[in-house]
Amino acid sequence: MAGSSELQNLHKLVTSALTGNDLVEFNRIHYGRTDHHELTIAKDTLEIASLNNFEVAAYNFPANKEETRSPRVIRIGLVQHSIALPTDKPIKEQRSAIFDKIRIIIESAAVENVNILCLEEAWSMPFAFCTREKQPWCEFAEDVQTGPSTVFLAELAARYGMVIISPILERDSIYGDNIWNTAVIINELGKVVGKHRKNHIPRVGDFNESTYYFEGNTGHPVFDTKYGKIAVNICYGRHHPQNWMMFGINGAEIVFNPSATVAGLSEHLWGVEARNAAIANSYFTCAINRVGTESFPNEFTSGDGNPAHKDFGHFYGSSYVTAPDGTRTPELSRVKDGLLIAQIDLNLCRQVKDKWGFTMTQRLDLYAESLNKAVKLDYKPQIIHS
Repeated sequence: MAGSSELQNLHKLVTSALTGNDLVEFNRIHYGRTDHHELTIAKDTLEIASLNNFEVAAYNFPANKEETRSPRVIRIGLVQHSIALPTDKPIKEQRSAIFDKIRIIIESAAVENVNILCLEEAWSMPFAFCTREKQPWCEFAEDVQTGPSTVFLAELAARYGMVIISPILERDSIYGDNIWNTAVIINELGKVVGKHRKNHIPRVGDFNESTYYFEGNTGHPVFDTKYGKIAVNICYGRHHPQNWMMFGINGAEIVFNPSATVAGLSEHLWGVEARNAAIANSYFTCAINRVGTESFPNEFTSGDGNPAHKDFGHFYGSSYVTAPDGTRTPELSRVKDGLLIAQIDLNLCRQVKDKWGFTMTQRLDLYAESLNKAVKLDYKPQIIHS
C-alpha cells in the first residue's frame, strides 16, 4: 500500500484551502460547474464502505428536458482498488482475496442502483507486467467465457441486473494459448456479449507489457447494451486521440478507460486525456485507475536507467467521470479503494452535438485522404519551405 507521504486526495486538498467565492470560481473553471450535483448515498452503503475501508462518492449529470424524447437516465459505477495480498502468496489465494473485496463493492453498487459497472485494468491480479517474468504471472491469464473472473462476475451481473466490464489477462486457448489484455463485457443476464483487446501497448519506463501480449485485433467495438452504447479504451489507448475518435464514430455514448498508471509518469496527463476525449467526441468518459503500491519478490530493471527495484511505483487512483460538455466529477482518493457513481442522462450526448457541432465539422474525409497518404512508404510531409 501507499506510504504515509502520499497525497491523499487532490480535490480535498483544494477544497480545504479555498473557501467562499474562491472555491466557487475554482469549481467553475476546473470542473466546469460550480455545483457538483452530489447524490445522496444510503446510510447502509456508507457504513459498509467505512467498515471495509473504501470510499463512495456519487454525482449527477442532468440533461435538458426534451419534448420529443424521454430522459435516458442510468447510473454508472467505477471501481478502483488495491491488491488484497502480497504478491508472493499463491495465485489462487491472491485472486480469491481480490474477489472478496470486489464482491462487497459491487453489492454496494447494486444498493445504489448502478446499471453499468467497470473495474480497473487487470483487476483480478497484481500488475506484474513490469517484471518481465513469465512465471507465475501468466497463470493469472484466463478464458473469456469460462475463467474464474468471468464466472464470479457473471453471477453478480445476473443477480443485480447489472452490465459489468471486466478487464482481465486473457488466455486464448483456441489460437495457440496466446495472451491478451482484454476487457470482457458481461450483460445484465450474466452472459458474455463480447470482448475488446487493448489496441496500444506501452513501451516506456517500467511498462514491459509487450513481453506478455501484442496489440489487440478487435478494432473499436461498441456494445449496444440494455442501458446504452458502451466502449472500452484500455489504459494506454487514452494517449491516442484516434483511438477515442473511432469509438465515437462507431456510436459510443460512454467510453470506459480502465487503467493502471503510476505517479511520476503521466499523472499530469491523467485529468486531461479522458476529459478531452469526452469533449471532442460528445460522449461520457470514465477514467479508472488502480490504487496502491505493489511490491514483487524479485528486483527488476527497465529502460529508464534507474537502479533495480521491486515495486512499480504508486498507482494513484483518482478515478473520475466527464460528461460530453466537458464538466467532470471530483476524483476519488489517490490512496484508497473506491466506488464512484455517476447518474447520467444519455440525452446529453446529442444535445452537446447539436450545440457544438464537433462531430458534424470534424472532416473525416480530409483525414482519411491525408492518412492514406501518410502510411505510404514514399510519403512526404506537407511542409512548405520558405
